[in-house]
Amino acid sequence: MMRITVDYFAILREQAGRDREVIETAVATPRQLYAELVDRYGFELPAARLRVAINDTFADWSQALADGDRLVFIPPVAGG
Repeated sequence: MMRITVDYFAILREQAGRDREVIETAVATPRQLYAELVDRYGFELPAARLRVAINDTFADWSQALADGDRLVFIPPVAGG
């Protein structure tokens, strides 16, 4: 099991009901972790509409996670 810190922003923060949490998981990639979180919190945004960053660097959804990583799923931003 790995411990991954996940920071939530915008709609994902609202749906998760928290800003951050440490998750113990056996998944290998951000895509698998997001699927796990969809099951847990019912996130409505599909992964295709999000970007992912690992340890403050944009990453690929298939990048391998490591114990202690800090991960952020970045939802689209509207503005004017």
